[in-house]
Amino acid sequence: MFENFHKVSSSYDPEKVEWRNYKDLNNKDFKIDFDYCLLGYDIQNGRLDMLLRYPEGKSHCRRHRHIASTLTLVLQGEQFLTEVNEDGSKTLIHRKQGDYALAKSDASPHLEHGGEKGGTVFLSMQAKEGILFEYFDENMSNSWTVSVEEFVKSWQEGATYGDK
Repeated sequence: MFENFHKVSSSYDPEKVEWRNYKDLNNKDFKIDFDYCLLGYDIQNGRLDMLLRYPEGKSHCRRHRHIASTLTLVLQGEQFLTEVNEDGSKTLIHRKQGDYALAKSDASPHLEHGGEKGGTVFLSMQAKEGILFEYFDENMSNSWTVSVEEFVKSWQEGATYGDK
C-alpha cells in the first residue's frame, strides 16, 4: 500500500513546501485556521514529520492531544498551548522562535494557536502504535484518532487529515 519510509519534501523552508489549509467555520469558541505540510514519514516505525503554520491573529488548530511522542521546534513567530490537566486545571505554555520542546506520548489534551503575527512549527512525531493524534469536539468529548497511515493517505488523496 505505502512505502515504509518516504521523504515528501527535501526542504522545511516555508516558502518552498506544499501547504494545505484547514478551516472550521462552524467553531464558535475560537478561529480554527491553520496550514500544514507533510515532510516525511515511516509508517512501519510510526514516524511522521510535518510543519504547522498559524496565520496572523491567534489562529488555532483543532482541539487535540498527541498520542505520539512529539518534538516541537518553533521556526517562526510564536506557539501558545493551553493544556487541560486530568484534575481540570490548565497549564499555559508559550514558545517563541527558536524554542524546542519534547513531549512524552499520551500528552494532555490542549488548545493550540499562534501569536498575533502567526507562527510556524516543525513537529516530529514517533507513534509506538501508529496513532498520532486524538481529536475532540467542542465539549472535549466524542473523540476520534488519526494514525500515521491515515494522515499519509489523506495527504496522498488531497483530503484533510483528521476529518471524521
